[in-house]
Amino acid sequence: MDSIQNPGYFLAGVAGLIRNSAGDYLMMKRVTDRDFGSEVWECVTGRVNQGEGFEEALHREVMEETGLHVRIEAIVGLSHFYRGERIQENELQGVAFGCGMVAEADVKLGAEHSEYRWMSAQTARQFLTATDPGTIWFRKTIERAEALRVLQPPGWADIHAKGVTLD
Repeated sequence: MDSIQNPGYFLAGVAGLIRNSAGDYLMMKRVTDRDFGSEVWECVTGRVNQGEGFEEALHREVMEETGLHVRIEAIVGLSHFYRGERIQENELQGVAFGCGMVAEADVKLGAEHSEYRWMSAQTARQFLTATDPGTIWFRKTIERAEALRVLQPPGWADIHAKGVTLD
């Protein structure tokens, strides 16, 4: 007899890999006193709030952490990870979005980051050499985004522009 599976309990998260018109990616350094991933370089990340969809959460997190308006161009990847100890309260399922800027604007860092830089994919791969899981994930996400960009037919990004969440 098959056993009945218990429903999962986990948080949902989003990541926004933002690319500007010059083709550079936004890299942000987490502040020293963060509870997880202190001083690690990353893209926009955050949790999905109750009653919020992935896309809505992405736009909220991007605005909170950078002050930028972006448009979704592709889903770059999915992830499963623990923010620290492998316990239910730390488990996250995540969606990473590749994003373009709606309009060029200055980054306005929120409280979670101490500095930012724009880097080409090649420079970012050379820069992201730390061996912690967050840095490895970020480097691989940039590599995946670049590989997908080569494969995307013209107009592909426009398909995602209005979102895919069902109302």
